[in-house]
Amino acid sequence: MNTDTRIAGLSGVRKRYGSIVALDGIDLDIHRGELVALLGPNGAGKSTSIGLLLGLQRADAGEVVLFGGDPQEIATRRRIGVMLQSAELPPTLKVGELLRLTASYYPAPRDPTECAAIAGITNLLDRRYGKLSGGQQRRVQFALAIVGGPELLFLDEPTVGMDIDARQSLWAAIRRMLREGCAVVLTTHYLEEAEALADRVCVIAKGRVVSQGSVDSLRAHVALRRIRCITTLDAAAIAAWPEVVSVDMQQGRLTIATAQAEVVVRRLLDGDPALCELEVQRAGLAEAFQEITRDTDAVQEAA
Repeated sequence: MNTDTRIAGLSGVRKRYGSIVALDGIDLDIHRGELVALLGPNGAGKSTSIGLLLGLQRADAGEVVLFGGDPQEIATRRRIGVMLQSAELPPTLKVGELLRLTASYYPAPRDPTECAAIAGITNLLDRRYGKLSGGQQRRVQFALAIVGGPELLFLDEPTVGMDIDARQSLWAAIRRMLREGCAVVLTTHYLEEAEALADRVCVIAKGRVVSQGSVDSLRAHVALRRIRCITTLDAAAIAAWPEVVSVDMQQGRLTIATAQAEVVVRRLLDGDPALCELEVQRAGLAEAFQEITRDTDAVQEAA
């Protein structure tokens, strides 16, 4: 990606907490208008990376840049929006009051009414924050994160506590921010969320970025394909084929895992003229994530 679009990043950053190495020379770039999903096991360094970019901590070594300056400068921080995994907000204030109060901290805020509409909370403006459900509070927190008109938005597990409809609604709001040119850094344990939203996925392990790219490029790390079909062939016989890794039968539908999908499909078609509902699927992001982190652990153990 063009380096002229880089608005934030870490370069060779190291951070320790006593004897624990949180970041071990990590490099990470954030570009305007893209959504970067940070994935990694607990303790991988995701939270520390974000804390440095937010100016909440200082690196022990390396460079942390936000809009070409220091993340701790107030002028720089006014250009970002943040939705953390947990937020302590005054429970007695009404949602509309919270939005207007937060907007007052910025020199050129976005219209609070527009932010409420984007977040889908227009009907909650007269409700007290403490009386809302967990999912409703998360949507309010998103509205508060965008009311300053951010150029870079940090979303930490944004859809925790939301039902499916609310999650889809928030995804639509995030996509709107991206279309407007806002960059988004997303951390999530819902891999389908990263799969649906991310322009680029960065997998962090042991304080380093161990793999990054589009969802499709990360999927390419996994050779296995899933073949689903309805067949009259015996499942045990298929499981014995040399190209087949595993076979599972659920409600009359066969699922076959294989790294040689073309070969297996040809054998199925040759052996069963009545074969139907044939599907071949690539590995999902979850499988790619597991494969990448497993490979990283294996390399470090060998070293």
